[in-house]
Amino acid sequence: MSALNSENCSFQYQLHQTHQLLDGNCLLFLIILGKILLNILTLGMKRKNTHQNFLEYFCISLAFTDLLLLVNISLISYFRDFVLLGIRFTKYHICLFIQIISFTYGFLHYPVFLIACIDYYLYFSKATKLPFKCQKVCYFFTIILIWISVLTYVLGDPAIYQSLKAQNVYSHQCPFYIGAQSYWLSFSMVTILFMGFITSWSEVITLVQAVRITSYMNETILYFPFSSDSSYTMNSKKTLLPKLIICFLGTWLPFVLLQVIILLLKVQIPAYIEMNIPWLYFVNSFLIATIFWFNCHKLNFRDMALPVDPFVNWKCCFIPLILCNFEQIEKPISVIIC
Repeated sequence: MSALNSENCSFQYQLHQTHQLLDGNCLLFLIILGKILLNILTLGMKRKNTHQNFLEYFCISLAFTDLLLLVNISLISYFRDFVLLGIRFTKYHICLFIQIISFTYGFLHYPVFLIACIDYYLYFSKATKLPFKCQKVCYFFTIILIWISVLTYVLGDPAIYQSLKAQNVYSHQCPFYIGAQSYWLSFSMVTILFMGFITSWSEVITLVQAVRITSYMNETILYFPFSSDSSYTMNSKKTLLPKLIICFLGTWLPFVLLQVIILLLKVQIPAYIEMNIPWLYFVNSFLIATIFWFNCHKLNFRDMALPVDPFVNWKCCFIPLILCNFEQIEKPISVIIC
């Protein structure tokens, strides 16, 4: 009788574990699906005709990786236990794949940020002028190299290997990697934004109070008057900083507030969620604003054939226009599109 009770308890415990695992796999499926929908929405909202850069192509590779992960989770959840190419896949491989992806995504932030900086530096300094097809090939192989290098590091690191091995022993648990790179990257960008706003807060407030909304060439634009003796060339970092802040926050203010909340509350987000396309476009806009500010003496925005940012139109921020059709406007105005 005691042996029968022991068997019943063991069966009930295994059944409880199975239900927990199925519920966890369903939740993972919904999270990855939501992330993919967010990727599609972001890619659909961005400006189409923009300068192709490294981050644009990396966003596409990230969207493809998320889609591939969703397909793998769906297949394993549906078949549960099957053999493919001599390898047996079970429902426990879902957690293993998520863990590997989490480690990989967690270590991608610094390399992607560094290469994006180098890419924009070469573009704005016009150090190299490669044909469009050569640029695409260069971006393609660079992205492939980054993915392979980071994945090789993840699979070859002894500490990560022990973590993955421990997951096989305690298969009912599926811990996720919380990356530190995204935290410090977000902390640095928010700190720089805060310092820039504090430095030029009076100019920013003055421009925001004077801003007006109108329509020009079938686009909604923001404009504000400036004094008639102002220079038409933005060759001063002090003059340029408040305009950059207005342009940047005009698009990314909700995302900046979200980053502040995450940093203050120390919210731990799994690495496979942290690395997403909206985050990369946020980093992209921040890099462009930083390079504009550091190179304001060298840049000629009139020579840029295509805008470099899919979300913020920085070019219109620096080209003062004289428009005569606006009501009750006597002075020249500067147009900013955010």
